[in-house]
Amino acid sequence: MDTPIPFGRPQIDEAEIEAAVAVLRSGILVHGPVTHDFERAFAARLGVAEAVAVSSCTAGLHLALFVHGVGPGRRVAVPAMTHVATAHVVELQGATPVFVDVDPETGNMDPDALAQAAAEGPLAAILPVHYLGLPCDMDRILPIAEKAGALVIEDCALALDATFGGRKAGGLGTCGSFSFYPVKHMTSIEGGMVTTDDPDLAATLRKRRAFGYNRQLGERARPGLYDVDALGFNYRMSEVEAAVGLAQLAKLDASLAARARNHALIAERLATIPGATIFPDRHGKAVSSHYCINLVLPRSGAISRDAVQDALKSMGIGTSIHYPGAVPLFTYYREKYGYRPGQFPVAEWLAAQTISLPVAAHVSAADAERIGDAAIAAVRSAIAGT
Repeated sequence: MDTPIPFGRPQIDEAEIEAAVAVLRSGILVHGPVTHDFERAFAARLGVAEAVAVSSCTAGLHLALFVHGVGPGRRVAVPAMTHVATAHVVELQGATPVFVDVDPETGNMDPDALAQAAAEGPLAAILPVHYLGLPCDMDRILPIAEKAGALVIEDCALALDATFGGRKAGGLGTCGSFSFYPVKHMTSIEGGMVTTDDPDLAATLRKRRAFGYNRQLGERARPGLYDVDALGFNYRMSEVEAAVGLAQLAKLDASLAARARNHALIAERLATIPGATIFPDRHGKAVSSHYCINLVLPRSGAISRDAVQDALKSMGIGTSIHYPGAVPLFTYYREKYGYRPGQFPVAEWLAAQTISLPVAAHVSAADAERIGDAAIAAVRSAIAGT
């Protein structure tokens, strides 16, 4: 059997190891200069004024809602197809998630459904998720937000370096939050980054990510002397994580080029599969960051996803699912809010009938060709078995 190809694998080598060891030897593990360097480099990469390092993308989304006072009695629009974290941060604030179905061509928040949600009641915020790295239609979402007086907090977990109209995701709304989980475009072991063009917002985020201290470590007149004049969290990034992130950032161009190449090679083969489609990596003004490639099977269920996924596994191809359910139909949200199957038909279809295939930098060009050919064989086998 050929060597298995996992869905994701962090690309760690001596650069990251040496960077982490240097921090460990420095004795400064938090509140240090490496985190500041990482923030500046990340902001420059995205072309935004500010970047604020946090402990995770989820922490960044939560913090953005928290500092804007989005809480009980406020409504927040969330796509029905996303990682549950996007909705959880709204719940954690005591606000109400208003789930919006998604576009069948992209998996992104459907602007028409969003407009309907805005018409049904005031929205305090909109959390557009750039699904699998393809930016949402911000030309339609931003005017809805402006009319509603709503914040736009981009969930950029899978959208590093994705663009809309030439501008990078994370610089399109009020702020954006990125993920550095091990199998994302780059990793800092764990961690995230909030980006914004608003210096005042960045300053507030920095204060509230560290308990609400009125003075940061280097600003204190005496060691250990500070006041706390606001609520905050322990959402800081460590110096080791920042060091790994900086090393990863230096490799990002090569990593993204590999992803784009692999996406193109696999997409070319998948175009020949009968009865299945893929989401585009370009749509209108949006250009994807190529997190993965999604094989979309018919709504009818005529092709069994389980059969396709099992066949791919037998051929050594790692897969994933993004995501295993429409969020409002997960038990927590279904039981709390009374949602029922059929209310979010597109999200429900994608949850039941999509398979995510790997395109990351651990996949060689030959691997990509093998993945595409295996997917063709898997779908044909599933069709023959029905």
